[in-house]
Amino acid sequence: MSLARMCAGLCPSRCMISAQLRGALLHSWSKCASSRVLPGSSRPGLSTSTQPPRDVPLFEHDRTRFSRLLSLFCGGQCLFWTYLAHLAYTGLRDTQDRGRSTALAGVWSFDVNLGSSAWKYGFTLGCTTVGAAIVGLGFLFCRRSVSRVVLHQGGRMVSVFTQSPLGMGRGRKITVALSQVSCHAHRQESPSFIPLKVKGHKFYFLLDKDGTLNYPKLFDTTVGVYRPF
Repeated sequence: MSLARMCAGLCPSRCMISAQLRGALLHSWSKCASSRVLPGSSRPGLSTSTQPPRDVPLFEHDRTRFSRLLSLFCGGQCLFWTYLAHLAYTGLRDTQDRGRSTALAGVWSFDVNLGSSAWKYGFTLGCTTVGAAIVGLGFLFCRRSVSRVVLHQGGRMVSVFTQSPLGMGRGRKITVALSQVSCHAHRQESPSFIPLKVKGHKFYFLLDKDGTLNYPKLFDTTVGVYRPF
């Protein structure tokens, strides 16, 4: 007879307590091992459940420096084209009564009155249009470039934050229901930007693929789903 059996025969209640304690220790160890997060992987509870118990930042990308450079570029272009429009409006003179002709490559000769109303207002309108278009495109890109996407507690609401030259979290914040957000291309199929459509807004919101997806599986099952509306 072994020593363990002898102890069991002498103290059966103590051995039963030891067995229960050993079983509890094994259960707790297996639970900790299953919930352990490996480096580079997302948490299992958040990556599988579409109803997280807290607010989850799905996407993060800080492009404050690029937004500031873009703002400086658009401001410089606005000043340049505004000055050029002012110069065209005030500097072009009427030369119709002077009888001058313009020669093109020494072959064709034709009369051009750059100070006429058509040329003056055309140059002015063209310069103003180019400057306004550059500023508008830069402003629109900042308003549609996403810095953060947060899935709120319960998985029913989602917030989209846009980029801003003032820093992270200083841009526009849009909070809508998850059913009003649609991803029109899978994140692995998009070459550079992930187009995100929010109901009630005309243009797409752009998620740069250089950003960080904290929970890719949760993103694919919530925000990254295509919803027709």
